[in-house]
Amino acid sequence: MKYLYLVRHAKSSWDFPELDDFDRPLSKRGKSNAPEMGLRLAARDLELDSIISSPANRALSTSKILAEQLDFSQERIVEDDGVYHASSSGLADLIKAIPDNFKSVMVVGHNPGFTDLANYLKEPDYYIGNVPTCGVVAIEFAVNHWTDVSMHGGRMLFFDYPKKAL
Repeated sequence: MKYLYLVRHAKSSWDFPELDDFDRPLSKRGKSNAPEMGLRLAARDLELDSIISSPANRALSTSKILAEQLDFSQERIVEDDGVYHASSSGLADLIKAIPDNFKSVMVVGHNPGFTDLANYLKEPDYYIGNVPTCGVVAIEFAVNHWTDVSMHGGRMLFFDYPKKAL
């Protein structure tokens, strides 16, 4: 079995229009939502082998906050340029390249690629219209190799986001 956690970065700030998109920081709401979602994930007893993050400031900041809540060493976060504004097909290629010794991987990045990828990978019976900021889609795959991950080949374990009622 392989477990994939797709996380859209927490809410970013638009307070600094002079900043490049890549450099935008988290907003006040993003800084409160990310720890909250980290605690929700920790309550699920996730045992991650890797966190792969877009190097964009808002995504990497989200990754670091989640890692802290999950007791996952921030030094083990892998920054991958290919996650920044990647298409669903580019992200699918990234997933297929994950080393097979990793059973459970979190990828932190951006829309629209993450919403498209979630709908592509999970069973088609429930359509996700949008993965909101700091939203998490957890998908389980009954495969031994990441290269065997395929369209609608995963089972959605949960879809959680900050405004979802508990």
